[in-house]
Amino acid sequence: MIENTKTISLAFGSTALELDIPERNVSSIILPSEPEKKEDPTYLIKKALENPIKSKKLSEIVNPDSKVAIIVSDVTRPTPTAKLLPSLLEELYLGGVKDENITIVFALGLHRNQTEEESRKLVGEEVYKKIRCIQHDTGRCRRIGITSRGTPIEVFENIMDVDVVIGTGSIEFHYYAGYSGGAKSILPGVSSKETVITNHKMMIDEKAVSGRVDGPVRQDMEEAAKIFGLDFILNVVLDSKKEIVAAVAGDFIEAHRKGVEVVDSMYKVSVEPADAVIVSCGGFPKDINLFQANKALDNATQAVKAGGSIILVAECAEGIGNQVYECWNRECRSPDDAIERFKKCFEFGGHKTAIIAKTSKRFKLYLVSKLSDEQTRNAFFTPMVSVEEALSAVLSENPDAKIHLMPHGGQTLPVRKEN
Repeated sequence: MIENTKTISLAFGSTALELDIPERNVSSIILPSEPEKKEDPTYLIKKALENPIKSKKLSEIVNPDSKVAIIVSDVTRPTPTAKLLPSLLEELYLGGVKDENITIVFALGLHRNQTEEESRKLVGEEVYKKIRCIQHDTGRCRRIGITSRGTPIEVFENIMDVDVVIGTGSIEFHYYAGYSGGAKSILPGVSSKETVITNHKMMIDEKAVSGRVDGPVRQDMEEAAKIFGLDFILNVVLDSKKEIVAAVAGDFIEAHRKGVEVVDSMYKVSVEPADAVIVSCGGFPKDINLFQANKALDNATQAVKAGGSIILVAECAEGIGNQVYECWNRECRSPDDAIERFKKCFEFGGHKTAIIAKTSKRFKLYLVSKLSDEQTRNAFFTPMVSVEEALSAVLSENPDAKIHLMPHGGQTLPVRKEN
């Protein structure tokens, strides 16, 4: 008897791998639901500023003497800051604020400094010419308190002496802060190294996962932003083409949650956990290296039963992608070794090794990539030459296995159906 098969295309770098899978084994294809019709981005931004959530309008918060700081995303983030600023500045001008009293601060967190060209491109030529733009400096922070979880709140001194602080950014899933945006403008955006590292140590907590607002990392960030006094946010939601599909403004928690609802409606997909999942990151640049590709793995864990299998399809053309991560992979002999080491010594990069170590204890992990077998095994995956080989390994153990397919793993977040 000829078995019916389904052909699925899985992005792999800048190409795609075709997989034929028996239809009887397919549980579902997990896809995002993005809006087909889009409104003009400027209209969406203006509408958000005119209807702030749980806040006065910005033009009513400021006065002609106000000194204002606008915190903007750095070059590593997708936020289209140059599209946000004109409407935001217009609102400040309505309240009488003068250009010389406005400072734009690039929220580098612990990232590298930007070049002048990068900074100019981010805010737009016209804004760069007339508004003072500075970069966050972790070495110039002032301590203002401590959170209930013990994180020292040390914030960039240049925003300490202004009257109004505005956070901008985009809201998307974040693998340990739940979502980006909102309070992240302050922590990690403009915080000291000690503040960021103390906060990020909580990422190993069970609740520090993508798609949750009640995890310890985000709750700690929001407490820090509250103690600091973040006055207002303007956040946007982007689709897979990095185009603005929604904007929210106002209170840094309430407005953020409205944006979260939009993200959830587009990218959260309700599923029954299956025996296995085959997940592609969505191709380049999401699978440029293993450090980036692990985001898709993290999302896929929600779609699998405990003890099930995850097949990650990620080219990893640039290898592991982080020296500390690679070093920990080489040095940690077992998942338990990695987890214990992380508990004793937080090191950014090593956190990936610890997170994958935890995942490898719950699921069988297979990797189809261009990494060497040694690199793959060091990262707690079983290397596979092809998706077909990985599928055969799963079906040889359970010929009736039900399998979810996730062609856009970097963007979609499966959510387990409540029984």
